[in-house]
Amino acid sequence: MSPNSAGRAEKLGYTNVKVYHEGLPEWTKRNYLVLSAQFLKEAWIDKDIAHVLLDVRPAAEAEKGFIKGAVTMPADKVAANIGTFPPKDKKPPVIIYDQNGGEAAKAAANALVGAGYTAVSIVTGGLDAWTAAGYNLESGKLADTVTYVPKPRPGEIAIEDFKKLVETTPADTLILDVRNQDEANAGMLKGAKLIPDEELDSRMAEVPKDKKIITHCSTGVRAEMAYHKLKDKGYNVNFLNAKIEIDSDGKITAIEKP
Repeated sequence: MSPNSAGRAEKLGYTNVKVYHEGLPEWTKRNYLVLSAQFLKEAWIDKDIAHVLLDVRPAAEAEKGFIKGAVTMPADKVAANIGTFPPKDKKPPVIIYDQNGGEAAKAAANALVGAGYTAVSIVTGGLDAWTAAGYNLESGKLADTVTYVPKPRPGEIAIEDFKKLVETTPADTLILDVRNQDEANAGMLKGAKLIPDEELDSRMAEVPKDKKIITHCSTGVRAEMAYHKLKDKGYNVNFLNAKIEIDSDGKITAIEKP
């Protein structure tokens, strides 16, 4: 966990607390992530955000019922078919499910991570969790070719436009930093307001409704989550979908698409 989260855990009485200083970007170079069936539906499928959804069950089994948009590729075929995936430099988000979030999904995810893909996730509980949540299934023939066409996410602001706002922030605009406090301690953009994404729901009243809000974090993930929370509450908001590094003087030292 982050130093900030570790501090809160220790205050709650936990004594065996470890800090992973390298953070999420370094973790995803060596490991897959996990997400819930609900998050897959609401954050990816419902919002039509570009991704690769991989059904790694046997093809005959997959055809009986699968998640909309899934591509069939049995787990034992993934390693041999790495060359058919979109190039790694496009950083395609690959979301994998099997029947129950078990060994098949893990094997496929590890094959992709081992090949250098850095945005790989497994659906916790697999298709069983999807159906238990009451979500619809498709049936029939699945696609068997992996494709990925990146497109701007709803609410995304261009990097160059963000940089201009940082240089001269209009009076009617607020840059909202949704990183954790320990990340912000290393450097914050001048004039930005810090509200960690995990605290945003309880601190929403601190965000002015009469201003344009631009959210950012360190990778774009939490910034997008904050965007949706604010958008749902009627705010005029955009977010930065980029990796960004800020020095102790409040200057951007690196910024690039994730």
